[in-house]
Amino acid sequence: MSSSTVNHPRSAILGLIGLMLVALNLRPALTSVGPLLRTIGDSLALSSTEQGVLTTLPVLFLGLAAPLAPRLARTLGIERAVLAVLLVLALALLVRPYTGVAGLFIGTVFAGGCIGIAGVLLPGLVKRDYPSHASLLTGVYTAALCLGAALAAGTSEPLRQLLTSDWRPALAFWLIPAVIAAIAWWAQLNGKQVPKEPASVPAKSLYRDKLAWQIAFYMGLQSSLAYTVFGWLPTILQDRGFDAVDAGLAVSVSIMAQVITAITAPWVASYMRDQRAMILLVMTLTLAGLGGSIYGRSEDVWIWVVALGLGQGGGFSMALTLLAIRARDADTAARLSSMAQSFGYSMAALGPLFLGVLHGMTGDWQVAGIFLMLVGLGAVVAGMGAGRNLYVLDD
Repeated sequence: MSSSTVNHPRSAILGLIGLMLVALNLRPALTSVGPLLRTIGDSLALSSTEQGVLTTLPVLFLGLAAPLAPRLARTLGIERAVLAVLLVLALALLVRPYTGVAGLFIGTVFAGGCIGIAGVLLPGLVKRDYPSHASLLTGVYTAALCLGAALAAGTSEPLRQLLTSDWRPALAFWLIPAVIAAIAWWAQLNGKQVPKEPASVPAKSLYRDKLAWQIAFYMGLQSSLAYTVFGWLPTILQDRGFDAVDAGLAVSVSIMAQVITAITAPWVASYMRDQRAMILLVMTLTLAGLGGSIYGRSEDVWIWVVALGLGQGGGFSMALTLLAIRARDADTAARLSSMAQSFGYSMAALGPLFLGVLHGMTGDWQVAGIFLMLVGLGAVVAGMGAGRNLYVLDD
């Protein structure tokens, strides 16, 4: 892809297909672990804390690796940087199930890092190559991301049962979509001149901007809830009496519900005076869904996981939308994206870890549920600041 993509319909279509295939691979490495977590833990004798670390590592490295994205883009060009990330992701997904405990954790680290880099690069491609359709494509890109997450959450346990009841090939299966995406991405780049990104010009630091920090905290706190759900909700539901397949299916249904609000929440919010009301609505749905899933009646869980999905899909898409609309130009938006995702995902990594520690200390999910409610309330507070109709770096 290049800046001329939009002038060539066939290239534009191939570019969109490539973007969607890459987006599909930005969550399976994370959501495929949760349904298999109990089996993995039993197989490798992992404690609750170690299982919490396993669910935390990819989220932590989403944040730690995000600042590498601009450097890779300047060195390789955005397109080749995405290709390199896909190849490393596929290798990490191949290695982590078959190299013992150390390989499981190291492979998970690399997978999380690759996803973090790609997550910063793709929005920049959308803004650069499709500027007049950036909002719509951001929603579609988010929907594809949710679809990939749902597929991995819903099919990993059935795959394990199908593949000789061994969790290793079921976990390794998710390298296949990464390889397909890499081939499709390489095919559209083959023989094409792609520019490297120019060196950035020093600008006023976002780290001294109050609004930028409110956006980063909102990104981090709502993401903390999301990755806690990816990693632990299947186990929570199993402890409530669901079998492993139904628990994974419930998470898959929840993530599929995210697709609805991932597209509609930013669209509806664009007709409002600012984004605070929409953020409050989606976070209320998120908290209600979480509370119902943990404390509500077991027979009502399917209602609560749908409410949870509607809330989280809208919450995440609103976070991505804020990265674009709170900046006056594309360069500031890119810097805000890097800052918010780096800090936000690093903070979000603490959610799954703390939940695992709390569960290990108490033996149930009651106290852990209170912790999640507090995280959600923090996201509401940050969102009320980030949702105001202001711009970062405005004095």
